[in-house]
Amino acid sequence: MFVYADNAATTSVSKTALDAMLPFLTENYGNPSSLYSFAQKATEALAEARATVAKYINAEPKEIYFTSGGSEADNQAIISAAKLGARKGKKHLISTKFEHHAVLHTLKALEKDGYEVTLLDVHEDGVVRLEDVKAAVREDTCLVSVMFANNEIGTVQPIKEIGAFCREKGIPFHTDAVQVGGHMPIDVVDMNIDMLALSGHKFHAPKGVGVLYVKKTLPVFSLIEGGAQERGKRAGTENMAGIVALAAALKESCDNMEANNAKIIPMRDKLIAELSKIPHSRVNGSIEHRVPGTVNMCFEGIEGESLLLWLDAKGICASSGSACTSGSLDPSHVLLSLGLPHEVAHGSLRLSIGEYNTMEEIDHIIATVPQVVEYLRNMSPVWDALEKGERPHLI
Repeated sequence: MFVYADNAATTSVSKTALDAMLPFLTENYGNPSSLYSFAQKATEALAEARATVAKYINAEPKEIYFTSGGSEADNQAIISAAKLGARKGKKHLISTKFEHHAVLHTLKALEKDGYEVTLLDVHEDGVVRLEDVKAAVREDTCLVSVMFANNEIGTVQPIKEIGAFCREKGIPFHTDAVQVGGHMPIDVVDMNIDMLALSGHKFHAPKGVGVLYVKKTLPVFSLIEGGAQERGKRAGTENMAGIVALAAALKESCDNMEANNAKIIPMRDKLIAELSKIPHSRVNGSIEHRVPGTVNMCFEGIEGESLLLWLDAKGICASSGSACTSGSLDPSHVLLSLGLPHEVAHGSLRLSIGEYNTMEEIDHIIATVPQVVEYLRNMSPVWDALEKGERPHLI
């Protein structure tokens, strides 16, 4: 049996998204910047896609900018806030230790330009505390950036409460919502969000297209210079096929969200309940505050890379962390931010399921993972030392 359980890394393109994009790769290939009537089909589709995305996050169309993905959107939001802050003499930014590297690396680059960055702890449950945000704010703080849901462990943050505090203080609030778009409700007005990033391939659109939302009262600074596309804030001929597919996929995912989650959540909960029976294992992050489809666990005494390879041999596609860092031998910075020791963080497994998965596939995972964990432990000198009492169990 083949089981794809890595939907947090990427999803398949839905038939709805594919049907939407194909005409813009074939007969409707005009450049939306052109004036003749043939190109106006693209211009109209671009406006319609912008309005669709705006509708599903409760924004205005003019607040939506199309990008190449979540990473670009995060970069542009953070750099825009930093430049705006510098104009006002404010060069302090607040974020968290377990953000996606699109955020963390951007912040590190800003530090080299003289900005100060405070990274908040996320605690053992993988949830940021509002009081920690309040304590970190200074007179020169120009941005708070807290991800909506973590890409590795799936924990959901108190976005509305953090946003409300930032709004009260007059500090722009940015959230990386890449893992949430199409899977949980987003309302930028109700949740007090000033800037937000989405990536189409996380909800059945193709790779290479994303969204940056910026509240209309905030300026947006260009990362890419050139033409006047995206109201002069993102140069380059628009990826029309990707954009219309993203809008179609977001609409489909949001319209079917309740039904999809009614299917996904029981599968997720069964995974958690059954895999937690494996001795010396732990679920990473809050069970309560979690996206519908993500389970992240650690199994003591084994290496996550070996676990993934054996699961792959048995037809199961999974991850030990984010796809962006899967080539690294270092333990996940997300798991380390929870306070896990290196030797435990190395034995991690992320299973992320979607509406296309079945309970039969979940049962296959549940039957397979304990067998593979036992096999790897039986050949592990670390596990042997743990079982002999030569070193203490950490889980």
